[in-house]
Amino acid sequence: MRDATPTPPPPADADSQRLAALGYESEFKRDMSLWANFSLGFTYLSPVVGVYTLFAASLMAGGPPMIWAFVIAGVGQLLVALVFSEVVAQFPVAGGVYPWARRLWGRKWGWMTGWIYLLALLSTISAVAYGAGPYVAAVFGFTSDTRTTIACALGLLLLATLINFGGTKVLSAAAVFGFVAEIVGAIAVGAWLLIAHRHHGLSVLFDGFGAQGDHSYLYAFSAAALIGVFQYYGFEACGDVAEEVPNPGRRIPTSMRRTIYIGGAASMGVCLALILAVTDFGAVISGKDADPVTSVLTEAFGSGGARVVLVVVLLSFLSCAMSLQAAASRLTYSFARDRMIVGSRVLATFSERLHVPPNALLLAAVLPALIIVGSAFSADALVKIISFSTLGIYLAFQMVVFAALRARVRGWVPSGDYRLGRWGLPVTVGGLVYGIVALVNICWPRTPGTPWYDNYIVLVSGAVVVGIGALYMALAKPHLRGDAPAGDAVTTRQVGPVAESSSSAASV
Repeated sequence: MRDATPTPPPPADADSQRLAALGYESEFKRDMSLWANFSLGFTYLSPVVGVYTLFAASLMAGGPPMIWAFVIAGVGQLLVALVFSEVVAQFPVAGGVYPWARRLWGRKWGWMTGWIYLLALLSTISAVAYGAGPYVAAVFGFTSDTRTTIACALGLLLLATLINFGGTKVLSAAAVFGFVAEIVGAIAVGAWLLIAHRHHGLSVLFDGFGAQGDHSYLYAFSAAALIGVFQYYGFEACGDVAEEVPNPGRRIPTSMRRTIYIGGAASMGVCLALILAVTDFGAVISGKDADPVTSVLTEAFGSGGARVVLVVVLLSFLSCAMSLQAAASRLTYSFARDRMIVGSRVLATFSERLHVPPNALLLAAVLPALIIVGSAFSADALVKIISFSTLGIYLAFQMVVFAALRARVRGWVPSGDYRLGRWGLPVTVGGLVYGIVALVNICWPRTPGTPWYDNYIVLVSGAVVVGIGALYMALAKPHLRGDAPAGDAVTTRQVGPVAESSSSAASV
């Protein structure tokens, strides 16, 4: 006689148990390896994209010493990454800064953090795609103007979207390929420039060549430092896909640190090679040589060789846009899954076949495309888009760091697989101080000859985003929807591989 007792289901794996204890059941597949997760963060940080996008503007503003901005920003963002590592180890939930801020402080703080970060991510996607436009023109030999730049940016955005629709495995493979292509290209190009086309010694790294004009050099360096500030984010993307990584509490902190170490070293190497290969700093600072990157590459490799190098550069831009889209779509999905945003039912749709949130991915393509098209009506569109993007990212980062500091003061003891121990408090304070200084520098007006709204465009755009978010939150009260846990960091502890919460959800 057949036993009628049903066969018990197989025990859930440790990652699923941990996520269930945190209040979620994931639909993603954990197909992303440690190296793929690191590659996602690296291609988002992208040394080539960061350096090549702002090299001309920063060298013009501050001369060769602008390279030291990489050191300052790298140390500051490493402190932030260490804080994030503790948080993601305890709360390995898709969406990154939004669920972290929500668990550390509460519903309102988490919602506003996610709102700011999402808009900044969408803006950054458009900045990266827009920045690729001139390099597409250089590769294919046509004149780069506003119209062609916009068309090329939209084409690159479409290609990145198609790759993301391939799912986690395709995204992982593309990220690893992008990492390998970028790091090999950066090393090869940098080594050749340093060996065969170096025109200066290291002493130029301490000479501003008059870039400061009538101001103090600190003023000039602060303006040039945007290149370092823009460079060092992307490590948080490793945590945005936490539900797609096996053993995320250990692997994601490792990926974040590697992103800073390897990405920072590669960025400085690329920047150093370009600086020492520039023939005439005076021509760059005066604006006579408005595109020193192309000038250096053409002189070093010839027109044909320069095109080959620029193909690698374009791969870096594509990988960066792709990684940004992945991060933005996971944040949107996490937001919608908790019913925190208008259209949540649509944006929380998950494709069982593709293992991605398709509508969230489409949002991460359509809105950046609108920003790119709108850039036709703005002078210096790229610098403005980058400035707002950086402001938004840094503001969201510091909201998480501040929430972590507040939670720690209120008794939070990190209980994930990665912990800073007695260094937790000083590291958190250091990360917060760096972030505040960086935010002030980003917002500082530097074009007094322009209308006030243009001179203060970064601060104004940031205030508008926060203001609209605050108004929407006051009227629609999205933070009160859903029953996802919030504000429970102090009372959540991890026992073995499973997090257990001893309190119900709280809110601000």
